[in-house]
Amino acid sequence: MKKTEQWLEENREALVASLQALVRIPSVKGEPAPGAPFGAAAKECLTAALDIARGLGLKAQDLDGYVGYIEAGEGEEELGILAHLDVVHPGDGWRYPPFGAMIEDGILYGRGAIDDKGPAVAALYALAAVKNSGVPFKRRVRLILGCDEESGWGCMNHYTQVEKLPDLAFSPDAEYPLVNSEKSICQLNFKGSFPSSLRVKAGLKANIVPDLAQALLPLIPEDVAPKLHKLPVTCEPVPHGCRLSIKGRSAHAASPELGDNALQSMLGLLAQLPLPEADAKVAKTLSGVFGRDIHGESLGIDFTDASGRTTCNVAMLDWNQEGIQDLCLDLRLPLGLDAQETAHKIAAALAPAGLVPSGVHIKPGHYVAPESELVQKLLRVYAQHSGVQDPKPLAIGGGTYARCIPNAVAFGCERPGLDCRMHQANEFLPLHNLLDDARILADAILALACE
Repeated sequence: MKKTEQWLEENREALVASLQALVRIPSVKGEPAPGAPFGAAAKECLTAALDIARGLGLKAQDLDGYVGYIEAGEGEEELGILAHLDVVHPGDGWRYPPFGAMIEDGILYGRGAIDDKGPAVAALYALAAVKNSGVPFKRRVRLILGCDEESGWGCMNHYTQVEKLPDLAFSPDAEYPLVNSEKSICQLNFKGSFPSSLRVKAGLKANIVPDLAQALLPLIPEDVAPKLHKLPVTCEPVPHGCRLSIKGRSAHAASPELGDNALQSMLGLLAQLPLPEADAKVAKTLSGVFGRDIHGESLGIDFTDASGRTTCNVAMLDWNQEGIQDLCLDLRLPLGLDAQETAHKIAAALAPAGLVPSGVHIKPGHYVAPESELVQKLLRVYAQHSGVQDPKPLAIGGGTYARCIPNAVAFGCERPGLDCRMHQANEFLPLHNLLDDARILADAILALACE
């Protein structure tokens, strides 16, 4: 048994306990405070992770509450490992408390278990294992822990202002065997002012498929009932109308096929109801533009190339008596599709509903050549651990920290064929995978920083 594997085996209980400690901190982005730009919980989680690192004999530094790093080794060049400690809102439908870090049958349940606290802890212990093995470093290694990956990436924006970026890096925030191609991410916001008799609310974040949509309508339940069919909808009378609630299933915006978009269901229902003329026009336009599509088919933006296929998540809607205050879309675009042109095309499609753009946020796509040292060594490590012969790099719609650095890829920690319910209720991580991830990441560090 290698020294790194022996050290990890000896510290497996501490590894699990460390992950439980971090999962129990509800590090959803919150209100900024002094020293805590992403809220008190994110700051608490960062402090806890850095304290764990110091307890393992590693150097750790908090960079103004935005991001922290943990460091070992020496050398002119630096290998970065980029992970994040913030999580998306837990949502509903959990079997266990989402921040309870409960363990049953060797499986840990909790928001962040796989995205991305489990991989972050595995990387932390992997780095400690390499340091304690006594193997000499040829490159410095820095584990960078961000606190705003799920929102605006303010953590990495701050890091680039105060620190030099690594020479090469990987992020354990995607899938094995390795991701060397990431689609562009385009988040669009629209608004429109008009007198309305509706109240519609749906969605929590741009990168989550909404699992609940609610509406207050100036209609009696009898007006609505004929259109309900078999939808998962409840309709109850309220003063001057009725309240509709439609349940769906959450998922990551990069994989909308894993979810069931409650907002799109609501728009489809509203388009069939006898609403006042102005509201009816908007509802029918939106329903016609989005339908039940997940690839932007009705928008004319469905496109596929080697980096993947267009996805479109109709993510959030805030519609009140003054019109639509916010309609938010999250698109993952193949590298061959121009994001600006796509945004203009969607704006033109929404113009008949009186909607105009209120925000455009584009993260360009990312690609690293398969023949690079980074890709080849990481694929070799994965092949040695998995037994897979000649593994090939992947292209994904998700956005990882890898796109912050020219020479960076995503490496693990989701496994082929295992859905750990990232961004969904009952997110989980098998503990044997956690230990195996630490072994794999330790070998990745050895290959890239010590060989």
